[in-house]
Amino acid sequence: MKNRCKWCGKDSIYIAYHDDEWGVPLHDDRLLFEFLILEGAQAGLSWITILKKRENYKKAFHDFDCEIIANYSEDDVDRLLADPGIVRNRLKINSAIRNAKAVIKIKEEFGSLNTYFWSFVNGAPIQNARKSMAELPAKTELSDTISKDLKKRGLNFVGSTIIYAFMQAVGMVNDHITDCFRYEEIKKL
Repeated sequence: MKNRCKWCGKDSIYIAYHDDEWGVPLHDDRLLFEFLILEGAQAGLSWITILKKRENYKKAFHDFDCEIIANYSEDDVDRLLADPGIVRNRLKINSAIRNAKAVIKIKEEFGSLNTYFWSFVNGAPIQNARKSMAELPAKTELSDTISKDLKKRGLNFVGSTIIYAFMQAVGMVNDHITDCFRYEEIKKL
């Protein structure tokens, strides 16, 4: 029996996400954009809700191709609002389009979304050593800084709490609990 972070519980989707993805350093621009959009979609909801809809999101949002999403029309917004496979929230859908446009500008300025995000941690994950779930913060000074910068660049649904969850998901921070079997595995990546 593997010891895991308690947040993933017993749900097979959560366990697979915890064991295979959460905290693994991501450097692919498309995947970084995917997590940015999904974390924003999660606002006010549980992450399991978004994970269960993730494949539908990939189909509905053209596999998170920011170039395509940036050019969505009102017809696309209507299509998405009618799609029961995603969270049908006009603000979140419009945010994905707005954020796609802003991400294109970030990529033009920095060369890639990867370069932009990883510059905040000097290219290497922050290795935390948290012993319990109670030690996990909802946000940090660094997530505050990144959030402010993203908002300055025109993105929304990128508050500090959302950005810290993003940082955990894409491996910018290793927040596996120290007695979780993934803690040392992630630390070595």
